[in-house]
Amino acid sequence: MPLADLRRKYEKDLLLESSLAPTPLEQFSKWFDEALHADVPEPNAMTLATVGADGRPSARIVLLKGLDERGLVFFTNYTSRKGQDLAAHPHASLLFFWQPLERQVRLEGLVEKVSAAESDTYYNSRPLGSRIGAWVSPQSQPISREELEQRNAALSESLGMEPPRPEYWGGYRLKPEYVEFWQGRPSRLHDRLVYTLTAGQWNRSRLAP
Repeated sequence: MPLADLRRKYEKDLLLESSLAPTPLEQFSKWFDEALHADVPEPNAMTLATVGADGRPSARIVLLKGLDERGLVFFTNYTSRKGQDLAAHPHASLLFFWQPLERQVRLEGLVEKVSAAESDTYYNSRPLGSRIGAWVSPQSQPISREELEQRNAALSESLGMEPPRPEYWGGYRLKPEYVEFWQGRPSRLHDRLVYTLTAGQWNRSRLAP
């Protein structure tokens, strides 16, 4: 089938201004709960887009691991490419796509590191293999599979059952300033409702699809 012929109808739901929560994170929590109950595969998977010191964009999938009124939290190696990007330009964009519900959410805002205590709490909740993996992987650096497995074997033995969190590994929080909720609709007349933070207040508007 030609790529130009790949298309589907969007007709599962609608999104009206009257149904929106007062704040975007309240609305996001509502939609996220609905994605969980709809058994959407990995509903916390999100595309993180950053910009490097050279001005070039980069995107990858990461996992949402925390959500409250302050923003959305994910964890990674601070020396990875995304960590270096955020050190150069501490603004980013997140994108959730919940295909079974024909929905997506875009968030843009300032990114900052979470506290060491928050990073410790999450790190210590991870499976042992994942905790050791944070020590094993020099993330985003060239490495052979053989070297990776050798490092894993050596560090699994030396670190034992209670490895501490590496100082170069921890969390980031995106503090939203722009949040767009997209609901697929028939004839490509999709709903796009946006929250924009201005002078500490959330303003809502509708965008053309």
